[in-house]
Amino acid sequence: QVQLDETGGGAAQPGESLRLSCSASGRMWDTYNMGWFRRAPGKEREFVVAIGWGDGHTEYRDSVKGRFFISRDIADNAVHLQMNNLKPEDTAIYYCAVGAGSVYAYWGQGTQVTVSS
Repeated sequence: QVQLDETGGGAAQPGESLRLSCSASGRMWDTYNMGWFRRAPGKEREFVVAIGWGDGHTEYRDSVKGRFFISRDIADNAVHLQMNNLKPEDTAIYYCAVGAGSVYAYWGQGTQVTVSS
């Protein structure tokens, strides 16, 4: 079992930055991925970014490439998502998730990110 606790988020103006963090309790296997998903109002949940816990390999959604950066802290069992040059279309509830391959079995409670002027 893995439990996830998200922190960060909040409100920002376009062009500003926010940082999300996700701490995992429980064993994190090298085969796990830790990722971020988001759900915007009235839309389906979508993949944003993921990092391989063992090898650090990253994958990003095209619309966030060059703006969002994920990193992992193995000692603290945590990942961080630095979100730069935020846009109104980044407004969503952001969820941290852990899984193997493309199957995410563990989810956080979500944290709101609102980008508006």
